[in-house]
Amino acid sequence: MDQIKVGDIVGRISYGCDLFFKVVEIFRDAGGEAVARLKGLDVRLTATAPLHDLKKFEPAEVATFWHSFMTKNHEHLRRIFQRREEDRRRIMTRAASALDLGSFDVPGSVLHLDGDGDYLELCLTTYRQLGIPAHGYQVDEERQPEVVVDLLKKHRPDILVLTGHDGVEKGTRNFADIRNYHSSLYFVQAVKKAREYEKSLDDLVIFAGACQSHYEALLEAGANFASSPQRVLIHAFDPVFVVEKIAYTSVYDYISVKDIVAGTITGFPGIGGVETRGKYRLGMPKSPY
Repeated sequence: MDQIKVGDIVGRISYGCDLFFKVVEIFRDAGGEAVARLKGLDVRLTATAPLHDLKKFEPAEVATFWHSFMTKNHEHLRRIFQRREEDRRRIMTRAASALDLGSFDVPGSVLHLDGDGDYLELCLTTYRQLGIPAHGYQVDEERQPEVVVDLLKKHRPDILVLTGHDGVEKGTRNFADIRNYHSSLYFVQAVKKAREYEKSLDDLVIFAGACQSHYEALLEAGANFASSPQRVLIHAFDPVFVVEKIAYTSVYDYISVKDIVAGTITGFPGIGGVETRGKYRLGMPKSPY
C-alpha cells in the first residue's frame, strides 16, 4: 500500500473503517510515533490516529461515498421543497390578496462562521440551492469569539451559525466538564459575545456546535439550537437544515423543536434547542420589473 500522506482519504482500522476521513496533518507524538490528524468528510469530527491504524480508501470507494452523500442530500432537498410548497399554500390562504397581486419570498438571512473551509463551501452551496441569503467565513474555532460581533454588525443577519469541528477527549468520563472538549469552550464564548450584541432569542437565532459538543453549555450561553445532546456525531449539513426551517417559517409562527429537529439528518441524539419564531416574510405585490 502507498504511504499515507496529507490529503488522503482514510478509515480507522480499529473502528472498522466506519467513517471516511481526510488526512490534514501528519506529525510525531511525544513518543516519536507517526500520527495523523483527521477530519470527517460528512461528519463534523476531528480525530487523531497512528498511521498504522489507517487504511487508505481506493478512488472507487471514495467516489461511491460521494455519490451516496450527494444522493441523500438531494433527497433531503426534495423533501424540503415539498414541505415549503405546502407551507406557502397555507400562508397564501392567510394572505388571500397575494393571489391577485403576486407575491415574493423574504426568507431570513444567515451569517455562518465555520472552522472548516471545505464544510463552509458545501453549506454555502446548499444555502444557494435553498434560496437562503447567506454570508460565510472560514474562521478557526478559537478565533470565532474574537470576530463574531464585528461580523454581526457588518451583516446584521437574522440567523447566526457557529460551527466547525469538535469532539470529546479520548477516555473522557466527565461529560459535564467543558475542558474535556476540543472546541466547545470557543463556541460557548462566541455565543456569549453574540448575545451581548443581541439578547433576544427571536431577533437573533443562533445555532452553535459540532460533533459531540457540550450541548447544555451552548444553550445556557444563549444558543437557540445546539449539538450534541447525546454527544454523538452530527452531519455536516445539519446546521443548514436547522437554518432552512427557521428561514422559511413565517414570523407569525413559533416552530416546535420537534419540527425543526425532524428536518435534520442526525435527529434528536445530535440536535436540540428551544422553541423559536420563524424569520420568513411574504412580500407583495411582485414587481413586473
